[in-house]
Amino acid sequence: MRVLGIDPGLRNMGWGVVDTSGSRLAHVANGVCHSEGADLAMRLLSLHDQLSAIVAELAPDAAAVEQTFVNKDGAGTLKLGQARGIAMLVPAQAGLPVGEYAPNAVKKAVVGVGHADKRQIEHMVKLQLPGVQIAGADAADALAIAICHAHHLQSAGTLTQALARAGA
Repeated sequence: MRVLGIDPGLRNMGWGVVDTSGSRLAHVANGVCHSEGADLAMRLLSLHDQLSAIVAELAPDAAAVEQTFVNKDGAGTLKLGQARGIAMLVPAQAGLPVGEYAPNAVKKAVVGVGHADKRQIEHMVKLQLPGVQIAGADAADALAIAICHAHHLQSAGTLTQALARAGA
């Protein structure tokens, strides 16, 4: 299964794709979409177009997006929410199921603790995906989201198989 992780941001939207086979993970690609345009609508359209091209090229089977936390800057949170809408819309338009994860859940799945910093996340992503060249902190976060979702999907599949065996 191919999983796309997306770290939403209005200026920089990180993305990362991993392939899963059982408990094995393999890096496919990662990068950062940089918004372009003079106003908010054009910047959102720019992110939509870039992310759509990535989905079309890499053909993921599932996607996951980090949930937004509310901070003190209401206007900034609203703009981030609009970018997050693009991050959820693009995979949905491609017919992909989209998972959502709180930042602490992603950190716990990848690092083992819910309050890891950016350096720890990048380090653990590199350990789990040997040889990966990460395009920046936003791409590292997106790969962590993809890894988190891959673990979640594997656990859900294992549970489904166990329940099917128990019912048989």
